[in-house]
Amino acid sequence: MNYAEIKNCDIANGPGVRVTLFVSGCTHHCEGCFNQETWDFQYGEPFTQITQQEILKNLAPDYIAGLTLLGGEPLEYSNWKSLLPFVREIKKEFPGKTIWCYTGYLFDKDILERFCAQWKEMAEFLSYLDVIVDGEFILSQKDISLQFRGSANQRIIAVQESLAEGKIIYWEEA
Repeated sequence: MNYAEIKNCDIANGPGVRVTLFVSGCTHHCEGCFNQETWDFQYGEPFTQITQQEILKNLAPDYIAGLTLLGGEPLEYSNWKSLLPFVREIKKEFPGKTIWCYTGYLFDKDILERFCAQWKEMAEFLSYLDVIVDGEFILSQKDISLQFRGSANQRIIAVQESLAEGKIIYWEEA
């Protein structure tokens, strides 16, 4: 897997100060995408053990609320498979920090119905995520007043609560 960028002090992609990883590779190709260069799976740098250690170091300070995965598309098969051992390590090392994931895939239809049925490891991957912001960016529904999302169709989903309840539970800031 390649990544396009790492932001060590991001306040736009989840609550609090976050470390943000922009992965490379996306097949959605949303019109008006703010990050078109990340559509290419070869764009950026390889996601190495050194890169992972740097992110872990940047997650350590108490003022960092957690990690946000963006793209590109973190839930492209090759990306989430590469991220699985890393998010596992993050939750082990920093159980109190949250992991947010932005995806163009729909939580209920694509991720739960298709991906979990197709790949058993997807359930483990989901077990490490606190929030998913789902749905492709739709330019005609762009709304810059929305918190943590770019278009009105996108949903902010509390992953663990949704899995426990068996229905979509929306995230609400405490």
